[in-house]
Amino acid sequence: MKWLVSVLVLALGLPFAVAAQDLPAQDLSALARLEPEQSYIRDAGQGVEIRFSLSQPVPWRVRFRADPPRLVLDVREVDWTGVASVLQGSDHVTALRAGVFRPGWSRLVMELSGPMALSLAEMSTQNDTKLALRLDPTSPEAFAAAAAQPELPGWGMPNVTDLAKPPARIPGRWIVVLDPGHGGIDPGAERDGQTEADLVLRFAREFKEVLLRDGRFQVVMTRDDDYFVPLETRISIARAASADLFLSLHADALSEGEAVGVTLYSLSDEASDAASAALAERHDRDDLLSGVDLTAQDDLVAKVLMDMARTETGPKIDRLATALEGAIKEAGLLMHRRPHQVGGFSVLKSPDIPSMLIELGFMSSAADMARLNDAGWRATMAEALRKGVVAWAEGEAALGSLGVSGN
Repeated sequence: MKWLVSVLVLALGLPFAVAAQDLPAQDLSALARLEPEQSYIRDAGQGVEIRFSLSQPVPWRVRFRADPPRLVLDVREVDWTGVASVLQGSDHVTALRAGVFRPGWSRLVMELSGPMALSLAEMSTQNDTKLALRLDPTSPEAFAAAAAQPELPGWGMPNVTDLAKPPARIPGRWIVVLDPGHGGIDPGAERDGQTEADLVLRFAREFKEVLLRDGRFQVVMTRDDDYFVPLETRISIARAASADLFLSLHADALSEGEAVGVTLYSLSDEASDAASAALAERHDRDDLLSGVDLTAQDDLVAKVLMDMARTETGPKIDRLATALEGAIKEAGLLMHRRPHQVGGFSVLKSPDIPSMLIELGFMSSAADMARLNDAGWRATMAEALRKGVVAWAEGEAALGSLGVSGN
């Protein structure tokens, strides 16, 4: 997702005596990887500028610890290979260590020469994914207060078995999985005291009711409260539900430039190729394709089968984008000047489930924020999306490419 996370200082959920000094060697198959050649840690005046270029966006959080002073960055999996090369002779960052923090999360620790404070902390994906931090000197008292921050609620990650249960399919109904982005320790974009996670959850709940009242849908939510769900777990929920459609809901924010209106995102061709290879390497084989047993297949065979599935799914997604764009514009709702775009978003990488990411608006736009908080606008948008989904599903049923025919 193209998103920006504003200044974020979240507490860690682990007694730090086992984390900061004794990080294990990196040993994980990561969701994202560091691109060292586009990254740096360098002094800037009295402070430090930090930029990490990543292969894709990931949930993250940062805080400080004392004795010795250090910054701790936790991310939902980043392979930090090569991170030592980004430290370019800083007087303020004296050492780096990276490793596995807990299952699914990696940690980077930066030892500091003295007390520092965050003056900037944001992740943006305007052109590529960048995590930018700025550290400036602060008083020992202020640093000690930041380092003593207690754990925030939401760090505990629910087990997938405690999340959405797969529904028993009702003949003639389409199963739609709604995925409210972010949640829990990952608030998403923040603006004026509101978080992207809360805004999209509210819309998802309302949209769910619109779909259910239609009578032709069954609806599964990847989360129905403010808790964190790993990106790949969201796909697993959709697959367990035998979803006909997966819609991920977001509300972006930009640190530079202006953008307004609804945007539809589908997976780019380049990301599709990379996704097939990564999924073949990283996933349980019974969690890759519905109705296909890949447990005895090697990575190459699994990738070929997933590429074949994407060949079939791709035209469905193109038709979905056309149907949704038409319904939104017919309702008189503002769309981005480029209403359909592509990207390498993790939640769109299921090879056999038509998937679309919908940016409902930009939290960096006052007009879009007003619309997101307007119950009337949300109702109109939900109804437009329902019409678009119905038009798409009926068209797919007529083509014989969707396994149900509606009521």
